[in-house]
Amino acid sequence: MKKKKLLFFPLIYFALCLHFSNASPKINLSKEVSITEASLVFIIKRDSTFQRRYEVILNTYSRSNYTEALSEILELEDSYQSKLDYKNLYLLYSLKANIYNKTNNHSRALENFKKALKNLLILKNSKIENNQTIKFNKEIAKTYLSIGSSFYRNSNRDSAKFYYIKVDGFTDLNNENQETKALSYINLSGIYEQDSIFDKAINYAEKAIEINRKINFKLNQASAKNNLGNIYLSMGDFEKAKEIYNEGINLIKNDKSPNAIRYKAKLYYNLAWAMRNLKDYKAYDFQEISYEIEDGIRDKEIKRMVEEITTKNNVEDVKRIEENKRLIAQRTFTIYGIGSFVIIISLLYFLNFYKLKQKNLSLELSQTQLLQNQNIEKIKSESQIRILNATIDGKETERKEIAETLHDSVSALLSSANLHLMATNQYFNGNTPLEISKTQEIIKEASQKIRDLSHTLVSSVLLKFGLNFAVKDLAAKYSNSNLNIETETHNIRRYEQNFEIKIYNIIQEFLNNILKHSKAKNTVIKLQEKEGAIVLQISDDGVGFDTSKITNKDGLGLNQIEARIHVLKGNFSIDSKIDEGTSIIIKVPVLERTTVNHV
Repeated sequence: MKKKKLLFFPLIYFALCLHFSNASPKINLSKEVSITEASLVFIIKRDSTFQRRYEVILNTYSRSNYTEALSEILELEDSYQSKLDYKNLYLLYSLKANIYNKTNNHSRALENFKKALKNLLILKNSKIENNQTIKFNKEIAKTYLSIGSSFYRNSNRDSAKFYYIKVDGFTDLNNENQETKALSYINLSGIYEQDSIFDKAINYAEKAIEINRKINFKLNQASAKNNLGNIYLSMGDFEKAKEIYNEGINLIKNDKSPNAIRYKAKLYYNLAWAMRNLKDYKAYDFQEISYEIEDGIRDKEIKRMVEEITTKNNVEDVKRIEENKRLIAQRTFTIYGIGSFVIIISLLYFLNFYKLKQKNLSLELSQTQLLQNQNIEKIKSESQIRILNATIDGKETERKEIAETLHDSVSALLSSANLHLMATNQYFNGNTPLEISKTQEIIKEASQKIRDLSHTLVSSVLLKFGLNFAVKDLAAKYSNSNLNIETETHNIRRYEQNFEIKIYNIIQEFLNNILKHSKAKNTVIKLQEKEGAIVLQISDDGVGFDTSKITNKDGLGLNQIEARIHVLKGNFSIDSKIDEGTSIIIKVPVLERTTVNHV
C-alpha cells in the first residue's frame, strides 16, 4: 500500500496544485437548529394522547423516515388546527419545518417555521403560566434562529441577518440557552464576512467563541473559530488566520462525532489555504488531511474495493471458479425471475382485463339507467307543461267565449230591452212612471258592468286592434300615482289571435307581479318584432330579488308563464338584484294570422 501511495503522489500533488489555484476558503455558516424533547416537556402539560403520538413521530423522524413522519404530522395537524391548539401546533410546525430542511425544501421549511413562531407568540401573549416567560423566550429565540437559517438557505441574507439580530435582543436567556445566541453570532459573523464588514464579523465571532467557552461547548467554539479564521483570511492576515484555525482544530482534535469530523475537515482545508498564501507548502499535507477526513467513509469503501481487486489478481483461478459459479447462479436466477415475472404480469393482465370489463359493463348499465331516468323526467316535465298549458288554453278559451257571449248576446239583449222601454215613454205624454225610469237606469248599469267584465276577461281592444294598442291600453289602466308605466312598440302588427292573447296575458301577469311585489315607481314595456320573433322586455326600478333563491314560482306566476313560453317555443330570462330592480326579456317566434279566402 505504501508503494501505491508513492506511485500516486505526483498525480495527487498535481491535483492539489490545480485545486489551490482555483479554490477559495470555505465559509462555515451554522444552519442546523432542530426541535428537541425539551420543547415537548416545556409545552405539554395535559394532552397525554398528543404526547404519545408526537413521540412516535419523533422516533420515525430520528430514523430518517421523513415521508412517513410528514404523513403522520399532517394527519395530526388537521385535528389540532380545528381545535386551535397553539401549543401542539407549534411543535408540529417546527418538526415539519425540520423535515423540509432535511429534504432540501427550504421554502416550505421557512413557511412552517413562521407558522410555528405565530403559534408560539400567541401562547406567550396568552400568559398561560407567569413563570414560563424565560422558557418561552428560549423557544422564540430558537425559532428566530431557524427562520434566519431558512432565509439564508433561500439566499436572502438580509432577512436572515434580521432574525439573527432578533435573537441577540433576548437578554434574559440563562447559560443553558446561551448556545442559541452563540449560533446566531456564528451565523452573523459569516454574513458580515461575506459582506466585507470585517469589524462586525470579528465582533460576533469573538462573542460566539466566548459564550461557547463559558458553557464548555467545544464543537461550536471550533465552528466560531473557523469563522473568525475565515474573516482574517479575507482580510489578508494569513498568520492570524493560521493561528485561529489551529486553535479550532485542537479544540475538537479527539472528538469523533460526525459534526466534529465535518468541522475538522473545514478547519484543515482553510488552514491549508492560509498556509498556501504564507508559502508554507506543508499546506498540501493539511489539504490532504482535509480530504481524508471529509471523504473518510468513501475512502474506506474505495480501499476495501482495491484490496478485493488485489486479492482477486493474486488468485486468478479462484476468481475464475467463483465467477463461473456466480454466472450460473445469476443465469438460473434470471430464468426463474423472468418466468415468475411473465406469470405475474399475465395474471395481473387478465385480472385487470376482467376488472376493466366488469367496470365497463357497470358503466354502460349506469349510463343506460341514467338515460332512462333522464327520458322519464323529460316526459314527466313535458307532460306537466302540456297539462298546465292545456289548462291555461282552456281558461283563455273559456274567458274568450264568456266575454264574447256577454258582449255580443247579453249586452245586446239589455240594449234591446232599453230601447223598448224608451219606446213606451211616448204613450205617457211626459208622465213616465218612476218604475220605468229606474228600470232603464238598472239596465244601463248592468250593461256597463257586463262591458267591464267582458273587457276584464278578454281585452276588446286586443281583439279589435291587436297588441300594439292593447299594450298601451293596459299600461294606461295599470298606471296610477304610485306607478308610472311607459310603452315602446316597434314593427308590431296583427298576429294569430290566440298568439296575441297569450302574449297579452304574459305582459298582464308580469305587471301584476310588479304591482304586488316590486314597490317600483317606474316601469317600461318594450315590444318589437325582430327577425321573425316577438321580443318583449319589461323593466322596473323596484326592490328586486335574488334570482338564485326563487323557490316558490307559483307565488310569482312563473309556472304559468314558463308553460306559455314553452308551448310558444320561446325562451325568457330574468335579471334582478336586490335594490337594483328587475329586467325580464322574452323572445318567442311569431305565429301569423291564417288568411281566409272568400269565394
